[in-house]
Amino acid sequence: MCGIAGYISLDNQITEEKLKQSSMLLQHRGPNAAGFYFSADKKMGLAHRRLSVLDLSVSANQPMFSANGRYCIVFNGEVYNFRELALLLKDKGASLKTSSDTEVILELFAQQGPACFASMNGMFAFAIYDLHQNILTLCRDHVGIKPLFLYQHEKTIIFASELKVIRFIVGRELSINAKAIPYFLHLGFIPQPLTIYNHTSKFAPGHYVQVDINKVATPLSLQPFWQLSDTITADPVKDESAAKKQLQSLLFDSVEKQLISDVPTGTFLSGGVDSSLVTAIACKVSSSPIETFSIAVDDGKYNESAYAQQVSKHLQTNHHEFHVKEKEVMELVDQLIPTYDEPFADASAFPTMMVSRLAARHVTVALTGDGGDELFHGYGTYQWAQRLSNPLLHLAKDPLYAASKLLGSRYQRIGNMFAYETKEHIATHIFSQEQYYFSETDLQQLLVANQFNFAEINAVVPVARKLSERERQSYWDFNHYLKDDLLVKVDRASMKYSLECRVPLLDHRLVEFAYNLDESLKIKGSAMKYLLKQVLFDHVPKEIFNRPKQGFSIPLAKWLRTDLKYLLDKYTSLEIIEKYHVVKYEIVSQLKQSYLSGTAYLFHRLWLIVVLHWWLEENSLSNFTDDNE
Repeated sequence: MCGIAGYISLDNQITEEKLKQSSMLLQHRGPNAAGFYFSADKKMGLAHRRLSVLDLSVSANQPMFSANGRYCIVFNGEVYNFRELALLLKDKGASLKTSSDTEVILELFAQQGPACFASMNGMFAFAIYDLHQNILTLCRDHVGIKPLFLYQHEKTIIFASELKVIRFIVGRELSINAKAIPYFLHLGFIPQPLTIYNHTSKFAPGHYVQVDINKVATPLSLQPFWQLSDTITADPVKDESAAKKQLQSLLFDSVEKQLISDVPTGTFLSGGVDSSLVTAIACKVSSSPIETFSIAVDDGKYNESAYAQQVSKHLQTNHHEFHVKEKEVMELVDQLIPTYDEPFADASAFPTMMVSRLAARHVTVALTGDGGDELFHGYGTYQWAQRLSNPLLHLAKDPLYAASKLLGSRYQRIGNMFAYETKEHIATHIFSQEQYYFSETDLQQLLVANQFNFAEINAVVPVARKLSERERQSYWDFNHYLKDDLLVKVDRASMKYSLECRVPLLDHRLVEFAYNLDESLKIKGSAMKYLLKQVLFDHVPKEIFNRPKQGFSIPLAKWLRTDLKYLLDKYTSLEIIEKYHVVKYEIVSQLKQSYLSGTAYLFHRLWLIVVLHWWLEENSLSNFTDDNE
């Protein structure tokens, strides 16, 4: 696990020293070694920060050159099937000098070019430079687990693992992308390909691009090597026995591969279904006891540590339960903006940072349970998708919404689900209202400049069969919420403390299996994630999980009234709101008054306003534009 960066600068506006300085901003991603490569004319440069996980010797440091001397790579991530791929290389006469996956990627590329990307099982983002043809190849893994940002403007291209590198190199020439702000206020994150900056994008997962450094193209043409839509078949698997057997086989193989490491490993264990399943399988395939980690915030509503203890006791793991005071979590609040680089509203980032910091004292690699809810229908949003597809409910939506406004806050929250403008935008509406964020109608009232359109992010991609409403919502979550919120949250929080997090449930083979599984095997009666639980219950007693689903969260609604009220007061003040002229002060003031008067769920919307203006103040860029010219 590492941090990578690089540039192409035809007019030599970016210097060797500038790239070296910027790479220091990625030191947390790779504290063990640093390396650089620059073309003879200095028009192209590569930077690498290494967190040593496989082959700890200096021979596995990067940039690494291929055996024939033609290719140079900087690589962030892991390719879990590298040993199988190495055997294929050796069968074709290759002689590998290290036991690292980096060398395997490089030699495969030397033999096959981009055709090799689809055969890689892992999480990765890398750049490979062809010294003979002066071509730079960038690639990002199937699912988008590892980050890759791309800046392109005039004669310059910059890529990096984190936005802070691009911000450092480009400086005040960066302008804020106004198109991103409505998305953030609607979703709590900025979806790919957008970032908060113009000329800067999140690189598409499952894609690569090849750039002739002497002919910087505008725009770049990314090519897919894997897309989920292409893997969905006409006939889903319905046989429960066969499906369970296949799922168990895939899970065991994924976890076993992802435990491969030359440094200490463990798992995050919340006591929920997904992390418990990953941990249970890890215990089965590991030759030594598994280290497990959980935290307990001293607020009973958010404390699942007792369930984690039950699972740990049954599986006989070496469990580390960290009890933290609310104050300790709040001390991390100031780290939100510098850690995530752009507006990011998922408050579970704070406990994720906390458990990452504590786990990093014991291990370098941790397996997580991310992905189970999206793949196997674990969210309440999927039930809402089915309800709102009812034609009778659609006809009654306006009266239901109006009636809810006369009732208490619980019914108001439910009523907001009926306040959608168009069924074509139902996916983002359901998501935003489940999170209690701003609806499209809210945004029309809130934004000073309210020209926005969520049609593209709601577009339905054609697949081989007709998906149900629940399946479409799950598909949306996989492509947006999972990739641009949950995986971002874990990557930045863990890498802040030089901890590598791996996600066995997002092995692309498991993803393909899940989206070709009949819906009846995901939700059966009131049981969500049905098939996944059937595998789990073979390893951990069912009784431990007979409780409502809880998220990994903090009591932010309380804190914004008390210890963090200074943030609310500062970033919703007339001075700050009018300084940036993004939202209308009178609407924000009404929201704040209602929240402080007892409408607790409005804290979600106020947190969005706080984070946005906090980011604007910290980054002090006032030049808003809504184009990428």
